[in-house]
Amino acid sequence: MLQTLYDYFWWERLWLPVNLTWADLEDRDGRVYAKASDLYITLPLALLFLTVRYFFEIYVATPLAALLNVKEKARLRATPNPTLEVFYGSTRKRPKQSGLSARQVERWFRRRRNQDRPSLLKKFREASWRFTFYLIAFLAGLAVIVDKPWFYDLKEVWKGYPIQTTIPSQYWYYMIELSFYWSLLFSIASDVKRKDFKEQVIHHVATIILISFSWFANYIRAGTLIMALHDSSDYLLESAKMFNYAGWKSTCNNIFIVFAAVFIVTRLIILPFWIMHCTVVYPLEMYPAFFGYYFFNSMMCVLQGLHIFWAYLILRMAHKFITGKSREGRGVGGLEQTPPALDGTAAAQQ
Repeated sequence: MLQTLYDYFWWERLWLPVNLTWADLEDRDGRVYAKASDLYITLPLALLFLTVRYFFEIYVATPLAALLNVKEKARLRATPNPTLEVFYGSTRKRPKQSGLSARQVERWFRRRRNQDRPSLLKKFREASWRFTFYLIAFLAGLAVIVDKPWFYDLKEVWKGYPIQTTIPSQYWYYMIELSFYWSLLFSIASDVKRKDFKEQVIHHVATIILISFSWFANYIRAGTLIMALHDSSDYLLESAKMFNYAGWKSTCNNIFIVFAAVFIVTRLIILPFWIMHCTVVYPLEMYPAFFGYYFFNSMMCVLQGLHIFWAYLILRMAHKFITGKSREGRGVGGLEQTPPALDGTAAAQQ
């Protein structure tokens, strides 16, 4: 039964154009092709990312927070009360058997909720880690694609597809990006919980599926363009968050406006009208549509839907910054609801 499912999953007619088989993508004559087994390394690399992140937050992000004078407001702790604690973890309603007045219960719940809120230092450390990765990933992505012909002519993306060899820079770019998104998914339960938590999970899962599929189906040229495009704005968002947590409101707002402009141009203009046009139209000039073609572009549509959702939030917040209607102290909450990387990823991670 399992062997039958395995064979059906890897049936060439699902993932490759007509008249092509996996044998056509086997290494030969010094030419190396992408293989699904290459992706196994991403799980241990994801654990390595989590380890590196742990030490980065302690030895880099924390001193940087002190340098930028990131301060945490003193919080009054709620008096231990087993009865209220039970209700706090379940119904959140005022229990009659607590022996406290309505006002006292309200005060207790307010202090108890404040205890559960993540500190500014925790938020700053997470943002600085993502900023560092996205900036390095964006620069590395540019180095990988800027000298390739398909960076300037999108029809080159499909020239010779799928018999396209891979090079070491593409391999490591893919493995590192995929490993990072696995690490974000693994840490999502312990990271600062955002208002758009469900959308964030969908983004990470869709991004992992897209990167994995584009690798073993040899959509690598398109994949490198998409990843670099998503990374182009994410580091700006994370830097805006860092300055926001440090209390540099004016700097935060200015960077956020730049981020909003880059996000709109890359995610709502370049991605749908150039990149997605490239993945939807050009392949049909070479092969009849097949399942992998529909699957890849369906996942791209999922990410694009998230981009539209986040663009609405970004434009609404940018309007408040420009008109001066953004209330003091609301910046952190608003920025927590803006997109992760994409990135698609999702791209795109908070």
